[in-house]
Amino acid sequence: MLKNAAIFILSNSKYDGQFESTSYTIAKNLAKENRVFYIEYPATIKDYIKQKDTEEFIKKKPFYSKSSDGLLDTEIENLQILFTPLLFSINFLPEGLIYRLLLKYNEKLIANRIKKVLEKFDIKEFIYINSFNIYYPNIAKMIPSTLNVYHCVDPLIVEFDMKHGIKSEKIIIEDSDLVICTSKQLYLEKKERHPHTYFIPNAADISHSEKARLTETPIHPKLQAIKKPIVGYFGNIERRMDYDLLEKVFVANPDKSFVLVGPIATGLIPERWNQAENIHLIGRVPFSDMPSILKAFDVAIIPFKKDKVSNTIFPLKLFEYLGSGKPVVSTNFNTDLKEFTHDTVPFCENVEEFSLAIKEAIHHDNEEKLKARILVAEENTWERRTKEFSNLLAKYLQEKLSSPHA
Repeated sequence: MLKNAAIFILSNSKYDGQFESTSYTIAKNLAKENRVFYIEYPATIKDYIKQKDTEEFIKKKPFYSKSSDGLLDTEIENLQILFTPLLFSINFLPEGLIYRLLLKYNEKLIANRIKKVLEKFDIKEFIYINSFNIYYPNIAKMIPSTLNVYHCVDPLIVEFDMKHGIKSEKIIIEDSDLVICTSKQLYLEKKERHPHTYFIPNAADISHSEKARLTETPIHPKLQAIKKPIVGYFGNIERRMDYDLLEKVFVANPDKSFVLVGPIATGLIPERWNQAENIHLIGRVPFSDMPSILKAFDVAIIPFKKDKVSNTIFPLKLFEYLGSGKPVVSTNFNTDLKEFTHDTVPFCENVEEFSLAIKEAIHHDNEEKLKARILVAEENTWERRTKEFSNLLAKYLQEKLSSPHA
């Protein structure tokens, strides 16, 4: 297991984002045995102009100064957040020479901030992890590390990411010593491009979701008056969800309350859902409130659509749900998940199967099934995944250090 190493993680997620991210969770767990610098998703001048009066930007403003070292302490002794200076907003530019020149300037600002930290703490050897930040592909060249890792947590499917990301991800993969993927499909894709590619799936912080099983955990106020049984979803309500299937399930089950909790992407929810008696759109609640939300659920659902990229999705909420003890019903968007759930979760192909699975969970759940779900959750914790991640880093670091070309 990796110990006493210095690790820099360039993330695609904010450390204080709405939901816990894979990259920040890995950072927190690696920091138990190592010194970790989590490079906050870089903010741009455009971000500053739009959000400068928000509480978030006011809090972070001092760290954007070029005179700052950008370091913010966290509640974890060996984990610090590293903010970069504000960067130019350039993603609107077409792929080409001008974009790549301005990108190089932005990357130089990021690299100089990292170098300042290296000098401050006299760090000579360190591990650099790009955690799916496909926007700044050349940092590893600018600050040569002892070990260079690409952590691929998602496919490139959003137009914003694909515009420059296809070329940039190619650069990142070619420069990396090893690639770690969070789904089997991503692993198979990247393995064709890099021989040292590994599959370490996502997991869950069940120490949080298991609070839903505690007697003293109250049901969230926003769900207390909703009629039982409650079929619920907790997370982002966005493009991955199968809205056609959901609507048919809502109509087929008028006796059940369907509760969707989370921020809603613009233009995806039909207006009629706001008028339906058995549909409740709660909106975003803090991740800290998740146990009180899950406690109200009789069944938790993952209604993702099956498409050409869905088999790359390995959702954290699957194991969070299981850790809460709640029955889970899912679409069959990623058949690889069956291997990790040991027949505790039905993966449904259509509306009829989905509805039947919900009814089965409501009317025929029992203590034996509950224990099986909890056991699956305990097999898929972040502690276990981070140990696998850490062991892999330690193996490659040792190989690099013992190499005559190191």
